[in-house]
Amino acid sequence: SCLFSICCRLFSSLQKFKSEYLIWDSWKRWCNQLLSRLKEEPENKSPSNFYDVDPENPLGESPAVEVFQYKHKDGFFATSPEPRNPRLPTIKYRVGQVIVHKIWKYRGVIIGWDEKAKAPEKWLQEMHGKKNPHWLQMPNYAVLVDTRDRMTPQMTYIPEENIEIVKNTRIMHPILEDYFEKFDGAQYIPRPWLKAVYPHD
Repeated sequence: SCLFSICCRLFSSLQKFKSEYLIWDSWKRWCNQLLSRLKEEPENKSPSNFYDVDPENPLGESPAVEVFQYKHKDGFFATSPEPRNPRLPTIKYRVGQVIVHKIWKYRGVIIGWDEKAKAPEKWLQEMHGKKNPHWLQMPNYAVLVDTRDRMTPQMTYIPEENIEIVKNTRIMHPILEDYFEKFDGAQYIPRPWLKAVYPHD
């Protein structure tokens, strides 16, 4: 009887864990709540505060808030739906490749790229322009960050020189399946809509 009771409690705890953390709808609900909170930020928040650098990332390459707020607006952070055609030989990496950040060591998967950094001017000057102006002129890549390395789901925007490709590595992120159909053992295979934007990747 006592053992049965313990098993029941354990099963109940596992069910709760599964429903809160292992189901796509739970992650989607969590992301929507996060975005709602971001929208509730005061509109008169000063630009200097709005673009403050994440203390965990003083180089400012991880615009998690900015990426969500500017997604699909003016095509910032590699979100333009315009097909990247032709693909210039200066673009070293491809959508679906798994990477590790050379400095911050987090893993991620490339979901988009721009031939040159494309972001709000204020962000570019704050994050790229002061200490690393050459980052503005090189390819920059939008990356879904592995939630095992940064627990809060993030998208980052990384200059090409800070990227290193890794093999045989899967990524965990709640919206990974929005972008990719499967992992083939080396990289992620883009969904048709993403493949249409990056036809030569």
